[in-house]
Amino acid sequence: MNRSSMKHAITIVLVGTAAFVCAVRANAQTRMGVASGAMVPVYQATSLPSSQLINPEEFVKILQSSKVETPLMIQVGSHVLYQQAHIPGSEYIGPASGESGLQSLRKRVESLPRNKFIVIYCGCCPWSHCPNVKPADDALRAMGFTNVKVLYIANNFGADWVDKGYPVAKGD
Repeated sequence: MNRSSMKHAITIVLVGTAAFVCAVRANAQTRMGVASGAMVPVYQATSLPSSQLINPEEFVKILQSSKVETPLMIQVGSHVLYQQAHIPGSEYIGPASGESGLQSLRKRVESLPRNKFIVIYCGCCPWSHCPNVKPADDALRAMGFTNVKVLYIANNFGADWVDKGYPVAKGD
């Protein structure tokens, strides 16, 4: 199988898995709250200000630069997706839409300086449906971290990272 076919196959698997995982997680764990009399998800990525986001193109440039501190990269989504494809050097913490994922995140960063450059990402589903990045960002900021960015993945990790030819690692 040539490289292009392999990338296409990985994308198909990632997109299918991502859609399934996102639907299950959103239905099972997205917390609901009342706003203006309507039920709305409390932890929506769309509520993150653009100043807290970094796009894939910009992030790849940072990763390739020797002049910029390499950030701590944390994947806060599905373990299945992480095993299939993730940013090289990133760490899997667990879905931040659940308390165990948030506890793992807090434990991982508790001893770090509060100005440590941290990038969190998920990529499980379209940005507007991601149940993981907002709670992770909220937890880090509540702990006093001041240099946190959330990788803006508009569609899913396969389409917005893998298909663009950005660096990918597989497995744990």
